[in-house]
Amino acid sequence: MSKEITVKEKELKGDRGGGMGATPHAGGVGFRVWAPHATRVSVIGTFNDWDGAKNPLQAEENGNWFADVPGAKVGDAYKFLLTTEKGELKRIDPYAREVTGSTGDAVVHDPSFDWGDDFHLAPWNELVIYELHVGTFNDQEDDNAAAQFDSIAARLGHLKKLGVNAIQIMPVGEFAGDRSWGYNPAHIFSVELSYGGPLAFKRFVKRAHSQGVAVILDVVYNHLGPNDLDLWQFDGWSENGLGGIYFYNDGRSHTPWGETRPNYGQGEVRQFISDNVFMWLKEYHVDGLRYDCTQFIRSVDGSTENDLPEGWSLLQWLNEQVAQQFPGRITIAEDLQNNSWLTKAVGAGGAGFGSQWDAMFVHPIRQAVITPDDQARSLASVRDAICYRYNDDAFDRVIYSESHDEVANGKARVPQEINPGDPKGWYAQKRSTLAAALVFTAPGIPMLFQGQEFLEGEWFRDTVPLDWDQRDEFCGIVRLYRDLIHLRLNRAGFTRGLCGQFTQVHHLNEEAKVIAFHRWDQGGAGDDVVVVANFFREPQEGYVVGFPAEGIWRLRFNSDWQGYSEAFSDHPSSDAGAETGECDGLPCHATVSLGPYSVLIFSQ
Repeated sequence: MSKEITVKEKELKGDRGGGMGATPHAGGVGFRVWAPHATRVSVIGTFNDWDGAKNPLQAEENGNWFADVPGAKVGDAYKFLLTTEKGELKRIDPYAREVTGSTGDAVVHDPSFDWGDDFHLAPWNELVIYELHVGTFNDQEDDNAAAQFDSIAARLGHLKKLGVNAIQIMPVGEFAGDRSWGYNPAHIFSVELSYGGPLAFKRFVKRAHSQGVAVILDVVYNHLGPNDLDLWQFDGWSENGLGGIYFYNDGRSHTPWGETRPNYGQGEVRQFISDNVFMWLKEYHVDGLRYDCTQFIRSVDGSTENDLPEGWSLLQWLNEQVAQQFPGRITIAEDLQNNSWLTKAVGAGGAGFGSQWDAMFVHPIRQAVITPDDQARSLASVRDAICYRYNDDAFDRVIYSESHDEVANGKARVPQEINPGDPKGWYAQKRSTLAAALVFTAPGIPMLFQGQEFLEGEWFRDTVPLDWDQRDEFCGIVRLYRDLIHLRLNRAGFTRGLCGQFTQVHHLNEEAKVIAFHRWDQGGAGDDVVVVANFFREPQEGYVVGFPAEGIWRLRFNSDWQGYSEAFSDHPSSDAGAETGECDGLPCHATVSLGPYSVLIFSQ
């Protein structure tokens, strides 16, 4: 096998991956491929009648092969023809920016695009993320075809009105078939054709930016495929019957999804992944990347005992490059192992991610609202979920009550979990919105999953589209989410504390099932926010809690308002008059009135 050079040696050489794949120019197209065990390589395509004798590639150093083909042009289909010890192999270009299908041909793609925008991602403490799946988000057809980018763009007005300023899209790399979650990428440089392909994705990103909405893309580097994977034994070489030059060929190959973990110690494979990261940032103008299952990049089996040092150094290298070349863009880890090193700076030995999905929030919050028995709810666990942080930074974590993983694989949407027999009824509405209120008032980057804002039920499947009729049926719940998001982003100028670093849970009553916490940035009027939540099925009258200052505290939000749902009781909660007198460790106190399973938000 080709020499596995050290990580340091490789990265000191810089970006030697430039010019891989097909590079169109005025006189033709340059083709370059890495195939160190091939004895001969040629490019075949529509430009030479698929004749392997016409355009042979010349061997370069490090196992690369190159040819410039005059007359080849954008739109031409092509493949590489490799002569190997296993005979002739026809392979799709690993760097193909466009394919005719996961088992079809590569297509010479023009990377140029008229962007004409100067969009910048919001500060991380002001992000509100909406996770969506392209194939089901706005699938309105009856022909069983997946939805496409253009249909998502038609819903941007809904997301913008909701207050969302960042969309996180589940993976779009070309996969086998037309329906998938996207976590089985056959070609990571090409955009799924059933979604509209690469040009449609670029148009979508441009349109989202024009609406003030960022696009964060989910990427999969912990495994590839495993189906329709042309990279498998790409140039004929392999060991132990495993994947060949792009993969580990020993026990490190194994993942929960197949024997297709990329070889993070191989310089060309590291470059391959790095080039993919920078393609999304440069050519598609995405505003951030969410890395799937990083525990299977940094370790063999997702544990802390079987580290993959070269996987960790790869994450460090990628994040350091992104931070240097694209300051302000965000990288997010899905690791869910409560590992603070993921979001520590590379210089301090960390992986350098901007934020990470937080299991310490989602699991206790979901448990608190789906538990049938009020007395079994643990407010201590809710408190710990609210206060948890990595590296003393509130925005090192992404917090949510629903994500694609949390509403599938044996689990369902939160309303469905609360009451499977009546997922649109009072209990489901009250307790799912109780969870949502905590997502938008606790410290962290809040995220919701598609359809959560209109009580989408059952569980997530890539074959079942969102029921958009529910947006009208539950328009009040949509408004509840919109009001929470507007408060979270301080749109009216009096809840700045929800964008701030600081949190104190000052009241916790396990018997009455009431919790209250104080959020602030700089402190003072227009900044201090007090959140009071009732996790009990009955209202709480004349309830005394601490406040950080005296005077009138305006009620900015009452989740029991009947305008949100006719099923709600419209409990007569009101502004709170705080008086001097220590309570809950704060200098003042006030009496509040709480509806059942409700949240009140106060500020001055």
